[in-house]
Amino acid sequence: MIKVADLELPTFDDVDVTAKKVLLRVDFNTPVDRESKKLLDTSRIKAHIPTIKELVEKASSVVIITHQGRPGDDDFSTLELHRDALSSELGMDVKFVSDIFGPCALDEIKKLEKGEVLMLDNIRLASEELIEASPESQSKTYLVRRLAPLFDIYVNDAFATAHRSQPSLVGFPMVLQSAAGRLMEKELIALSKIFNLEESPKVFLLGGGKVLDSIRIIENLSKKRIADRILLGGLVAEVFALAKGVNIGDENKKILEAQGFLPLIPRARRVLLSGAPIEIPVDFIVEKNDEIKESYATNVGGIIKDIGPETINIYSTLLNESRVVVLRGPMGVIEDERFRTGTLKLMSSAFASDSYTIIGGGHLLSLLQFMNVTEKKKLHVSTGGGALLLFLAGERLPALDALSQSVKVIKR
Repeated sequence: MIKVADLELPTFDDVDVTAKKVLLRVDFNTPVDRESKKLLDTSRIKAHIPTIKELVEKASSVVIITHQGRPGDDDFSTLELHRDALSSELGMDVKFVSDIFGPCALDEIKKLEKGEVLMLDNIRLASEELIEASPESQSKTYLVRRLAPLFDIYVNDAFATAHRSQPSLVGFPMVLQSAAGRLMEKELIALSKIFNLEESPKVFLLGGGKVLDSIRIIENLSKKRIADRILLGGLVAEVFALAKGVNIGDENKKILEAQGFLPLIPRARRVLLSGAPIEIPVDFIVEKNDEIKESYATNVGGIIKDIGPETINIYSTLLNESRVVVLRGPMGVIEDERFRTGTLKLMSSAFASDSYTIIGGGHLLSLLQFMNVTEKKKLHVSTGGGALLLFLAGERLPALDALSQSVKVIKR
């Protein structure tokens, strides 16, 4: 069992998957080119390979369910290309059926031999998968009632969708012996360090433009006294600077106003008054009249684009002395390579330290290509987006609750 917060979740070490018929929920949701519809990044598919290989090596018959996009979105598609990518990564032929729980799918599942892998089509082609409800309700859906009787074990390896309460995530654990897959287990082991009081000091680097999300995370970290330091950058740092009474200039106030962030200032001020261990930048890199220059936070003259060199030094020192570092969101406008310096230098500081480093969020993941991470042994790159956010904000993840409940349900 793996313990996360107040939950105990079964893993492969608690459930015998040898020579069993296994229903495996993964998250292969992948960026897709709008024109060609080709997959732009297969990192999520690669992340699930250890789980699938272990099941194959234990002679399990593996049936994979996953999703791609949502109905009506540009990236909503069937999964033939995902199957091709998975076959290439596994080095074996993965079967595919353009069906989910109809006669064709049921027939292919029944015929599947030990050590073979079958992928069903996009689970969101089933309308029931688009509805969120309690695990008990989802266990009674047509999807679960049709598929569950064909399997011995259900495995959830999809941490990235653990914040959803859909049938494929919470329904099956109510009727089948269940376990977390190796990727899910890896995510939870890493994230459990955040709430382990013995792992200290903990430093959180929060940036980017999702200000409300960041405030929710800070409120939870402060309330539970988890963070030793919270280092801010990006637009969230500007909001907290205003909450502290720092004048960041009219141009930057107008940008925050246009994005609807000014009403969040009183909430940020309450967080500060609660004693949250927050650090805001002491200097910035700004742009004014096409000129890029350094500017102290007390006298900002231009539009803020990145944190400044003194802030980088201060933050780097704190990162170097930490035992756990959580990186979420960039310090500057990283879409423009001129303003990536702050983010890249702080990532480098985290990687050079002896800390256990957790990275989440697409913007930071996109910068890993510029980093040398091969020598960083204590590093976890999270596959979770919304799930990671809610986890850090202290909210419950329905898929984890369902896995925890499954132990009691199956014993009844």
